[in-house]
Amino acid sequence: MTTAKFAALGITGALVLALGYLNVRSEQTLAVPAGARPGALSMSSCTYDTEAGSVAADCGTLVVPENRRDSGSDLIALPVVRIRATSERPAEPIFRLNGGPGATNLEFPQVSRLTDKHDVVLVGYRGVDGSRKLDCPEVTSALRRSADLAGEASLRGATEAFSGCAQRLTGDGIDLTGYSIAQRVDDLEAARTALGYQRVNLISSSAGTRTAMVYSWRYPASLHRSVMIAANPPGHFVWDPRITDSQFAQYTQLCAQDGTCAGRTDDLAATVRAEAGDVPARWGLLPIKEGNVRVAGMYGMFHSTKAAAPLNAPTIVDAWLAAKEGDAAGMWAMSVLADLTIPSSFVWGEFASFGMIDAPAAERYYAAGGDPGSTLGNAATDLLWGGPDGFHRAWPDSPDNAEYRTLRRSDVETLVINGTVDFTTPAELSTGELMPSLTRGRQVKLTGMGHSADFWGNQRDAGARLLTGFFDSGEVDESGYRAQTVDFEVGFATMSRMARILAGVAVGGALLAVLLLGWMALRVRRRGGFGPRAGVWLRFLTPLPLGIGGWLLAALLVWTVWPRLFIGDAMLAVPSVALAVGLGTWLAWARRDRPRRLGLAAALAGAFLGGALGFGAAAGLVSLLTTIAGAATTANLALLALDRPWGGAVWTAERARASAVSAG
Repeated sequence: MTTAKFAALGITGALVLALGYLNVRSEQTLAVPAGARPGALSMSSCTYDTEAGSVAADCGTLVVPENRRDSGSDLIALPVVRIRATSERPAEPIFRLNGGPGATNLEFPQVSRLTDKHDVVLVGYRGVDGSRKLDCPEVTSALRRSADLAGEASLRGATEAFSGCAQRLTGDGIDLTGYSIAQRVDDLEAARTALGYQRVNLISSSAGTRTAMVYSWRYPASLHRSVMIAANPPGHFVWDPRITDSQFAQYTQLCAQDGTCAGRTDDLAATVRAEAGDVPARWGLLPIKEGNVRVAGMYGMFHSTKAAAPLNAPTIVDAWLAAKEGDAAGMWAMSVLADLTIPSSFVWGEFASFGMIDAPAAERYYAAGGDPGSTLGNAATDLLWGGPDGFHRAWPDSPDNAEYRTLRRSDVETLVINGTVDFTTPAELSTGELMPSLTRGRQVKLTGMGHSADFWGNQRDAGARLLTGFFDSGEVDESGYRAQTVDFEVGFATMSRMARILAGVAVGGALLAVLLLGWMALRVRRRGGFGPRAGVWLRFLTPLPLGIGGWLLAALLVWTVWPRLFIGDAMLAVPSVALAVGLGTWLAWARRDRPRRLGLAAALAGAFLGGALGFGAAAGLVSLLTTIAGAATTANLALLALDRPWGGAVWTAERARASAVSAG
């Protein structure tokens, strides 16, 4: 065997070992330091990435009880990041509280807007960022294999998955009743104490504002000022369909004032209601999931500006209007987008534990009959709660929740910021319910803006002035803001165009793979194979287009005939990639003097084995690339094994058999 072949064998073998290691390695998680006591915090220097670049920070681990109601509770570890103020004499620090629920509290690129005079502290959320994570792969799997995210069968399946996850986590020794908002607040208070701050400011958004409320009720003396962006008062993790319809009425007025939108419909709300009630079953050969469309339609209406594109209100409105005009492509794009994003959007166990504080509100909503016939049928609420018999009846409820299910008076100086066209946390909820409970509260309504991403993504200087002015002096300076225009002109990235691009890429990629394999097969048939150098280059260059093309072809078939199968599922990715890559690798290797049948069997077996190994080495879209790499590497390794000296005897026998057949 030549030096080159020895090198090739060594490289492919190393790649296989690397993929194997990625499959069996333990996930990097926080751990409670040996001998640590509750409240202990260790910090060291680090850097933190912001929209203004990397900045110096302190990173550490906070140790807290899993359940403070249990004197014998296990300890858990939470990450803490402090981004230091740039001034020499900083004022009170700002603790940031992200929304979700079920989302991390460690990602805050906008932090650089607040650090002129204030440290900013991020305390990881229990159940998401800490040493015990409430992952529910059962729920993710159930949603990914759903025939319709808001369909009855899907809701039942998701509820069963939540129940199974709760039982599994409990069996693993996790006390789910310790993952409440109240105990999250106690984590924040423990961090404040350990860092030596007398009082802190809070900046919260969306579901995180509920944490800010409970903090102000539990530890008012620890708080200086609080900013709530897109506030969510108690009881409103259940969307009120009547308020949602009033928001559609507001958008109808905005549409009437916009020449482009008004030219396409006389009554936007009526158009959306009609199209949502009669979602087409297919776009061409591709099926459309009705519930997915209505769920995505609600989620898309949260934000009104390009800050949240492509899933924002103008894009969704354009899709509804296109459907009215006979173009169902946008409906299919919304259906696919929901399937691709929603199942992996949250840490579902923490989502459930946090959401249980509003379980009575969900019970009341469904006891009253559920949706009264609203524009979108409130499919988004059904998805999140699972319907009348949803996860709120299957997930353990923490005793901590009882006293925080209704608003209480707060004397903390508070600024509440709302967008006037926010579908998920409408401004009128803050005005009518939250503000009367805030004795020192002020509300700012930002015209034309939706949910929190609109605040952070638009008129940044005005937002920074509003926030820093309030934190520095209590002044509420909204003078920098202008009315944000809701632009119904979407531009290039419409849902219909995205659908055509997605379908075109899928068809084009699949066709390229088929043509490439066809050309290689024809070359082998007519000329007996490729030369040694060409074969090596083809074995190196073709796996990527073949693997992606094979997967795209399978995705088209699944979208057409079996839409319940998630296109990122191993059942689809591994066979489709392995078959295309295995065939391509074999065709590049095959020559008249080589055992073709044995080589084909070896290449396909290696590709399937390596594809499975590669799929397990990564997550998300990266897993497709590692699947391709694994299939190509192991298929080539199998073919290398057929070369002399290891495969010599087998090869000789195969050639003798082929010669005998030819002679006969």
